[in-house]
Amino acid sequence: MGTGRAMALQGEMVLRVWDVEHGACAMVQHVTGQYGGKLAMIDSGSTVDWRPSNYIRGDLGRTNLDYLFITNADQDHMSDLQGLWNAGITVPVMYRNPSYTGEQMRQIKRQSGPLTADAERYVASCSSFNQPVGEPFNLYMGGITATMFWNPYPTFTDTNNLSLVVFISFAGFKILFPGDLEKAGWRALLQRQDFLAELSETGVLVASHHGRESGFCQDVFDHFTPSAVVISDKPIEHETQRTVPDYRRVVRDQGVRVRTTMKNRHVLTTRRDGWVQFRVSANGDYFIDTEYAG
Repeated sequence: MGTGRAMALQGEMVLRVWDVEHGACAMVQHVTGQYGGKLAMIDSGSTVDWRPSNYIRGDLGRTNLDYLFITNADQDHMSDLQGLWNAGITVPVMYRNPSYTGEQMRQIKRQSGPLTADAERYVASCSSFNQPVGEPFNLYMGGITATMFWNPYPTFTDTNNLSLVVFISFAGFKILFPGDLEKAGWRALLQRQDFLAELSETGVLVASHHGRESGFCQDVFDHFTPSAVVISDKPIEHETQRTVPDYRRVVRDQGVRVRTTMKNRHVLTTRRDGWVQFRVSANGDYFIDTEYAG
């Protein structure tokens, strides 16, 4: 269990990083008693056996996803994007890096071949999701807030360094989703004082680029020391996946206690732990549960 500073809040934040192998999908919701409030999702990655659209419709019984963040415009971060529309799930708000147009992203994506149906949905959404938000995330999520940063196009022209970087906060707990940001993108953001201020209070880092070496930037850890790192990835196949020791070195000595096993951990991985869930109470205490015993 960890602690954060108390705030005048009610209920709790439930945030789950799903096991979508070499992909990304997390859901966050404010819960009061037995009642869940608005639902937000960070990326729409999926696997052969699990799709967020099926979970939202079938398990949650919902036809509305209130907020969707797409941190990276590559397939592994949005492999069920079109699936949301196919399932009849309404998505009124989508956040992404706003510095490029849909057509500019289409040209970037075409360099790797024809666009998938999900990529087509994304580039179309860049044009259609362009109105002021009627119910902004930070005012309608029960005290959960999102702070976003990005590098501008055309300073960067690759999808990884154009990632949307999202800090999710509640009651003093803060987790960072950096998409697939690589070293050059990290270093560009480190030049911003507002980014450094946000970074300095972060407790949990979701490893950039699924824990690949290209997403590990040592300079970042001159500005904060995470209590834990979460890596969303599939079984190790490449040397570039072997960064767990690198992340373990930059985590606080005590790590975090995982309630599933009552053991302290520094790095959690979906390939070992399955989904990883954080329950954060209004007084800043939080518990971590995992799908497997790890």
